Amino acid sequence: MGITKTQIFTDRQNDLAQFFKVLGHPARVAILQYISSQNACICNDLVEEIGLAQATISQHLKELKSIGLIKGEVEGKSMCYCINVERWTSIQDQLNLFFNTTKSNCC
Repeated sequence: MGITKTQIFTDRQNDLAQFFKVLGHPARVAILQYISSQNACICNDLVEEIGLAQATISQHLKELKSIGLIKGEVEGKSMCYCINVERWTSIQDQLNLFFNTTKSNCC
């Protein structure tokens, strides 16, 4: 069997690509903005705030959680989400390193 295309790239490159892929949907950006402006957030609040169906919000939350940007805890019958500060800081560091090492000797 051949190697997958992602195997020829570094872990950091794959991690950043996955981050950008997940953030490639405006609903996920809106969800992150809303959650980061709260101490915690219950999913029903997101439905009202974002204006999408519960199932759609849940799918977007699943994607954000899959790369570790948010974490959630069960509170009664609801799920309470918050920003995963450690992961967010790690992504910020990676983005800073990426953009600060780019040279602009072009046109």
